[in-house]
Order: sequence, then structure tokens, then C-alpha cells
Amino acid sequence: MKRPNWSSRSAVPGAGLLLLLLATFACGSHNRVSRVLVPPRLDLRPLGRLGLVTFTVENAKGSLHEYATERFAEEVLAAQPGMEVLELGSADSLLQRVGEKELGIAAAQELGKQRDIGAVFAGHLKVSNPNPSGGIGGIVSARAEATVRVDLSVRLLSARSGATLWRSSAWATEKVGQVALVGGQINFAAKDPKAAYGRLVSRVVGLAAQDMWSTWQNR
Repeated sequence: MKRPNWSSRSAVPGAGLLLLLLATFACGSHNRVSRVLVPPRLDLRPLGRLGLVTFTVENAKGSLHEYATERFAEEVLAAQPGMEVLELGSADSLLQRVGEKELGIAAAQELGKQRDIGAVFAGHLKVSNPNPSGGIGGIVSARAEATVRVDLSVRLLSARSGATLWRSSAWATEKVGQVALVGGQINFAAKDPKAAYGRLVSRVVGLAAQDMWSTWQNR
């Protein structure tokens, strides 16, 4: 009696399984979505060195606007490494130095001449809807929390022509700590701004600056 060829019998289903796996892999490779890196909408590199004026603030006192300016500078440098950002200080002192009343065409051009910059960032923070979590008679201690809305608008002015090259705005609502509320105006004079309102500032700055980041998109 002829002995069965077990090796040839077991090879048939194995080969079929291999062909099935190869076909599945080929189909998956054909349908695989590739990703491409899309350049930022706002490419800062052609502008050279940039100036950054300390953001102004409305309806609030303290260091909120200064901390937001620092975070914005960090965002610019992280989004497009290699850029140089010259922090120019407060708008009032700069305008007095260049002999202008507002940060417009003439002021931007003069800053370009004096500081050798290609463009200058300027921003404004508006604080609204202060809702204290504690306190008596409208006065909240420095350890209290308050829910506020912060609107940030930022523009980029050419130091050559004074024209507006880019604008962006964003807002965020957050409960912040270590604030004092007197007569409806919040004082953001925290010893540790990052702990007190760092998350709020990071949110609003990140939203306003997203045009400066490269993004991955499916193709």
C-alpha cells in the first residue's frame, strides 16, 4: 500500500494562506493614506529678525499681558526655529521714543530703522466677564479664583512699508487663581503666573498663533 504524502497535503493550505495574506497586504498598501507636511500659512523666515511689542491689556491690571507676550515669543520660536525675536518693551515707551502717538505705519517704519527688524508683532488683550468664586462686597482676596474670558488680537506690521502683513484673533474662557477683583477689574499680579493663569494664556496664544505652525495633512 502506497504511503500518503503528508508533506504535500499540508503544503497546499499553507500556500493558499500565503497568497491570501499577500493579496490583503497589496490591497492595504494600495489604499494606505499618505501624509504630507504642509508649510505654515505665515512663513516668517523671509522677514528676517522680528520685533515684538509687549501686548497691551484692557480691563485688567497686573502681569497678564506681560506673561502672554512671553508665551507668544516662545510660540513663534517653537513654530519656526531659527527666527530671531527682539522684545521691544511696552508700546508707550516705544511710541515716545519714535515720536508717534500710535503703533501704525510711521511707527513701524521708524522701529525698522532704529532696531533693524523686518516686521513687528503687536497684540492686545481684553478681559471680560469676571465671575469671582469668593469674596465679599466685590473684593476678592489674592488667593481667590475667578472665571474670566480673554480675547487676544495680534497683528504683524511690515517695518519697511508699515502695512499689515497678518492678523489673528482668538479667545478663551478659564477659571484662574491668585487674582484680586476690585470694582469689576481683575488684578493679575500673581507671584507665579504660570500656576495662576498659565493654562488660559497658553490656550489663547496657541489659537492665535496656529498659522505659524506646519501641519500634517492626508493626501
